[in-house]
Amino acid sequence: MVLHYPRLDTILSVETILKNASEALSKNEIDRRLEKQIMRPTLNVILKYLENSGKIALLKEGVLWIYKEDISKKLKLKLAKGVTVVKNKQNSGGKI
Repeated sequence: MVLHYPRLDTILSVETILKNASEALSKNEIDRRLEKQIMRPTLNVILKYLENSGKIALLKEGVLWIYKEDISKKLKLKLAKGVTVVKNKQNSGGKI
């Protein structure tokens, strides 16, 4: 059971620290880099959220930012193009 849920500014602060890091960071190092201290369970909730959203990887070496916005934009464009092609084929009676 979570006793304290993080505020959005805290989540964004953790994201920024991880994005700007050149290597995997330990939880203690993330704590040190934050402007304000947060409780460890709150940090764990943030890290679990970021992991579930595909932005970080939790490794034995520490926490590593893996999300690439450029890749995501390119993938969205390709998916949109693919959906358009499928819709056009369906409307023209062609097989998919």
